[in-house]
Amino acid sequence: MKTVSILVLETAIPAAIVDPMYMFNAVNEFYKTAGLSPFFKVQLVGLQESVGLNGGQISIRPDVLLEEATQADLVIIPAISGDIMQALALNESFIPWIKDQYNGGAEVASLCIGAFLLASTRLLDGKSCSTHWLHASHFREMFPQVHLISERVITDQGGLYTSGGATSYWNLLLYLVEKYTSREMAITASKFFLLDIEKTNQLPFTIFRGQKEHGDELILAAQDYIEKNFAERLTIDQLADRYQLGRRTFERRFKKSTDNTLVEYIQRVKIEAAKKQLETGRKTVTEVMYDVGYTDNKAFREIFKRYTAISPVDYRKKYSKSLEQ
Repeated sequence: MKTVSILVLETAIPAAIVDPMYMFNAVNEFYKTAGLSPFFKVQLVGLQESVGLNGGQISIRPDVLLEEATQADLVIIPAISGDIMQALALNESFIPWIKDQYNGGAEVASLCIGAFLLASTRLLDGKSCSTHWLHASHFREMFPQVHLISERVITDQGGLYTSGGATSYWNLLLYLVEKYTSREMAITASKFFLLDIEKTNQLPFTIFRGQKEHGDELILAAQDYIEKNFAERLTIDQLADRYQLGRRTFERRFKKSTDNTLVEYIQRVKIEAAKKQLETGRKTVTEVMYDVGYTDNKAFREIFKRYTAISPVDYRKKYSKSLEQ
């Protein structure tokens, strides 16, 4: 029997504690139905006998306190909520315990922005991980030694697992079920929970918000100009001249501030505008393409797919209300 320790973090999102319990206990029920012994021992591990979550509206009683918890096979770090720095401070006592568990042979999985706590252990240094796309810039700023792949739904490196944003952690839970049990059991769980077992990319769900927390006023002005004039033909030389900087200096400063090259930023602004039109409007894909400043169908499709992982046509089918009317 494999021991799964789910951490009851201060300010954790309650569902990110309850859902892993539900998944692993459901798998145990599948085993019982097949006449077999349960596969997982699922336990909640916390710092105190009762942890108030969701502003005190929900209380969770851990099965075992942190200092009494024995070696696990798998440790689950749930998503945290509220101010990230405050949440990390409240849960810093878990950090040495997580490291000890990993060094003792446990695997560790973080759900959504639980990756911030996992990264704080330094176990992810030099490795890849994912987290909610909304917090990607903050994560990169805090943990430059970790390779963040924010479009990924799941990462798996050396017994360390991470998941993308929000409910995509269900896909990581399915992944772990398959890894610990079998493909057949993972398929059974996916059917029971009505989950797409092959969802691997969170790009179709990403909203580009422009990385504006850097405080460089000149770059902020350039970002604002790009977002207001994205349909025009914008060149790097034109923008550098506008802000009276050499091209290389402007490019380096822009990349440092936004974590995007100028070309990437312009493309992402155009594609975000195209996504909104495809979601809400009745224009054809070609009309939308022209509206956001592209004239080549092939180039538009390729760039759109680069940032969303699906084609403009498929994106419209997935999200457009106008197609349902």
